[in-house]
Amino acid sequence: MKSLVSALLLTFLAFNSYGLELPKQAAVAGGIVHIPLQGNSSTPPKVIYNKHRVMVVPSHNTPYQAKVDWVALVGIPLSAKTGQQTLTVDGKKQHFKIQGKQYKEQRLTIKNKRKVNPNPLDMKRINREKKEIITAIASWTDTDTPATQLLKPAKGPYSSPFGLRRFFNNQPRKPHSGLDIAAPKGSPIIAPAPGKVVATGDYFFNGRTVILDHGQGLTTMYCHMDQIHVKLGQLIPQGEQLGTIGSTGRVTGPHLHWGVSLNNARIDPMLMMVEQ
Repeated sequence: MKSLVSALLLTFLAFNSYGLELPKQAAVAGGIVHIPLQGNSSTPPKVIYNKHRVMVVPSHNTPYQAKVDWVALVGIPLSAKTGQQTLTVDGKKQHFKIQGKQYKEQRLTIKNKRKVNPNPLDMKRINREKKEIITAIASWTDTDTPATQLLKPAKGPYSSPFGLRRFFNNQPRKPHSGLDIAAPKGSPIIAPAPGKVVATGDYFFNGRTVILDHGQGLTTMYCHMDQIHVKLGQLIPQGEQLGTIGSTGRVTGPHLHWGVSLNNARIDPMLMMVEQ
């Protein structure tokens, strides 16, 4: 864990030499909200939203530095309703508002019908895997220097944006909780920030998958991989190859599904991404 903190510190120092770059703010479902916070300049407040810890970063070298000591970066789930939201700061309630956003529809035809309507044996596997994935995505590592920006993890065009209301074989499913990057099978996938591998597996829907914990409730997920080059528990520096793009799981062709979670809320990766 010390190695992870050291790696995150190097990332922080690199960002801080130019000023701490906060993710883009979008006060919508699937977005990120900046909450400026007063408090002791040496101890960050503890912020809870939807029963999950929230990333808190120092305001130094940010647009908020003249007014407050800290800034909470709150991930808003796609399921959040428009209007007032509530979080707690050191146990005290604080409110903020989010606006509505209408995401586009996407209709896909899946040839393997079991990937749309799994049989009972498939469902046992899916439910088992779901618990493992949810636990990994909800990881929390205490660190004073979390990543606040992410590199693009693979080269290629965006084939499916975040938030699409999806229909598989004309059947409605949950919104698209990540960003798809299209690339040929075997193309490299890199770590967008330092992190620790908290899950790897070959899952029913997601195919071969890696999940990284970057600290303070920021986790990233890489799905439909052809090959995985990292192991559970491994500490990964920024830019190291995680594996290669493939077409495993529920897919219509080779691509990377890249998911980004902040305080266990799936958010639009574009809000945190800087293209290299």
